Amino acid sequence: MTLPAHLTYSGIPTFARAPQVDPFGEWHADIAVLGVPFDIALGFRPGARFAPRALREASLRSVPPFTGLDGNTRLQGVTFADASDVILPSLEPELARQRTTEAAKAVRSRCKVPVFLGGDHSVSYPLLRAFDDVNDLHIVQLDAHLDFTDVRNDTKWSNSSPFRRAAEAMPNLKHITTVGLRGLRFDPEAVAAARARGHRLIPMTDVTADLAGVLTQLPQGQNVYFSIDVDGFDPAVIPGTSSPEPGGLTYAQGIAVLAAAAKQNNVVGLDMVELAPNLDPSGRSELFMARLIMETLCEVFDSIDQ
Repeated sequence: MTLPAHLTYSGIPTFARAPQVDPFGEWHADIAVLGVPFDIALGFRPGARFAPRALREASLRSVPPFTGLDGNTRLQGVTFADASDVILPSLEPELARQRTTEAAKAVRSRCKVPVFLGGDHSVSYPLLRAFDDVNDLHIVQLDAHLDFTDVRNDTKWSNSSPFRRAAEAMPNLKHITTVGLRGLRFDPEAVAAARARGHRLIPMTDVTADLAGVLTQLPQGQNVYFSIDVDGFDPAVIPGTSSPEPGGLTYAQGIAVLAAAAKQNNVVGLDMVELAPNLDPSGRSELFMARLIMETLCEVFDSIDQ
């Protein structure tokens, strides 16, 4: 007997109605989701710990397959699994990083494309350690901030430093392209260090002036990991984030960058970080970001199918 489908607001909210699985269990899927509800590395307003649950609930509005106006159906037959959340200790950040890497490795070994739901941006470092065997790994980062600071407030492990730690620890991490940079405050040492490694720093002014030109600066033919920081987007569109910066990406600009990068590279995984649903009582931030994840996955699997 086939049961009727739940209404959007009913049932257990796994991501896109995917079956819930143990990260270390016996299963395989095309796409698997893992939550990392960690936000003690923030420098401003907390709340990103609530994002994995909020994104799961918001995803119930966008359950594949999707048939567009042109009649084309996307994510048809693509399988999903929800590997729940990393079980994190409350006040042991090194143990939290260790458990995050272990769970990410387990999930990655069981799916084609893992999707990680942060958490603050510090979680990207332990997640990336699960990809230390990927040759010539490139990161495409949507972000208002560089997140390449060496030390902030006497710690090397804040949400300002994930890519600095990854670059130090992972010889296979070759290049980072950051799109959407803006704001009044940048760490000059971090900017110099990123440029010395050959990273591409694309300010929001370039996106506004010449989006097509920005797309030509994205990596091509590489193994790419997407790191999507919610504060890369304009807070007028997506306000639910700890450190909003005015003048950011529109939804259309963000998906244009991700779609172009997906079309011309092998996407090995993605994370979405810095969503703080408690800071947006309208609920639109998690709705838009769950939709962005799903549209990005459509682009990734369109490219795989070609």
